[in-house]
Amino acid sequence: MKKMRRWWQARPLASQILVWTLGLLVVTVALGGLVASRTTGQVLDDQYGLRALGVAEVVAQMPEVAAGVTAEDPTGRIQEIAELVRTRAQVDYVVVTDRDGIRYSHPTSALIGQRLEEPVAVLDGQTHVGINRGSLGDSANAKAPILDAGGRVIGQVSVGILEAAVSTEFTRDVGTIAAYSVLIVLLGGAGSFLLARGIKRATFGLEPSEIASLLQDREALLHGIREGMVGLDDAGRVTVINNEARRLLHLEHTVLGSPVEELIPPGRLRDVLTGSDAGADQTVITEDALLVANRMPVSVGGRSVGAVVTLRDRTEVEALVRDLRSLEGLMEALRAQEHEYANRLHTVGGLLDLGEAEQARAFISGVGDTSRSLGEGLRGRIEPPELAALILAKITVAAEQDVLVRVSDESRLREPALATQDLLTIVGNLLDNAVDAVAGLPGPREVTLTLDDSSGVFVAVTDSGPGVPAEAVDDVVRDGYTTKEPRTGMRRGIGLALVARIVRRAGGTMDVFAGPGGRFEVWIPKGESR
Repeated sequence: MKKMRRWWQARPLASQILVWTLGLLVVTVALGGLVASRTTGQVLDDQYGLRALGVAEVVAQMPEVAAGVTAEDPTGRIQEIAELVRTRAQVDYVVVTDRDGIRYSHPTSALIGQRLEEPVAVLDGQTHVGINRGSLGDSANAKAPILDAGGRVIGQVSVGILEAAVSTEFTRDVGTIAAYSVLIVLLGGAGSFLLARGIKRATFGLEPSEIASLLQDREALLHGIREGMVGLDDAGRVTVINNEARRLLHLEHTVLGSPVEELIPPGRLRDVLTGSDAGADQTVITEDALLVANRMPVSVGGRSVGAVVTLRDRTEVEALVRDLRSLEGLMEALRAQEHEYANRLHTVGGLLDLGEAEQARAFISGVGDTSRSLGEGLRGRIEPPELAALILAKITVAAEQDVLVRVSDESRLREPALATQDLLTIVGNLLDNAVDAVAGLPGPREVTLTLDDSSGVFVAVTDSGPGVPAEAVDDVVRDGYTTKEPRTGMRRGIGLALVARIVRRAGGTMDVFAGPGGRFEVWIPKGESR
């Protein structure tokens, strides 16, 4: 059996298609012929039964027949009528009996006057049609009651057409069915042969096993990698896409053959996919992910056939890197505080060595009051506590770069209409950008933070730096845009893009003002907390 299976699988595709199609045609035609034959036989039986019923009802309604049955047919007139009807109606027998089953007519004269072998069927006053197994053989039979003037059943007329006549017509019909069946098989065989040749040409002569192997290799390569992959033709239409790319791009419906412009909304992601924004390792921010995209052109025989775009999901990695940077910032704040407290301790120690105990006590009291008042001032005006702690850490780190970060006196944020993590991202990125913008500049280096919750969440950060050039106001929040030098382990051009995404998803607005002097304003309406 296994040897036969291997032999069959080794046969050419055209041969398999031809054999399978012919086999299916033969089986289908045979079953169809069988069904048609059975149906035809049933139809013929019904037709002949109805024909016999018509004859039986006509004879049963003849007054002479009813009168003859009542008088027990002393002249034999019923036999004459029955034979005349049988000849003209082309039926095989017309048998008239009384209600007791005594025959008054029959094609075989010797049976006249004898009783029927079966009970009289019409005593219920109804006609009966069916297949009868009588003295002349099986027949399509109909029985009709003979009624007297009062409507009482006095006899029965039984008319039959022998199955031999039915079989003759059935054989003729079956012959026609068989001829058409053979014609269908021949036409199907020719069509199968042409179909097999067409498929052979379309598959470049590859056999099913070879096609399956190629498909398995492609699917394994396409869906077995962790990166998203999108294949595009020269017209920008999607020709191939794997599951990871569908997930990253949120494409759940059929996209093959669709242009990128119809699938991806306007923005940097579309520009990278179409090649409008060229370059390696392009960072792209979507609504819920940070992707690194690479677009490589593809050519065959020196002719361009499209491009392949790979997408790597860097969301978790980038989040971990930023968390690490936040911890580094906290450590810097703690180190700065440690350095400051060490200086203060040295001062206190010097005063004590000089015997200035009162001066030392006053110095310690002043330092404690200043530190405590700054922390308590922030905590009393700003919720949640994580945000107050972040601002305090930013103030300390900025002070080491000789940058003054202050929170405006009118700042209040007690009921933020935004998730804490999102709020930390917005304030942290805006403060970092402002401190970087003024650090190292001559003159006063100041950054001011304003918070307000009177109509939602309002965050404003201003600095004394050069500000954003007027021509870059629209580009500064675009992911990947930066004027800073690359930083090890950290991608540039992402912070403001993340802020813009959070604001957009929360239904708020972000305004960037042109310099001189940097100013960024964020407003999140109430009731839009995410």
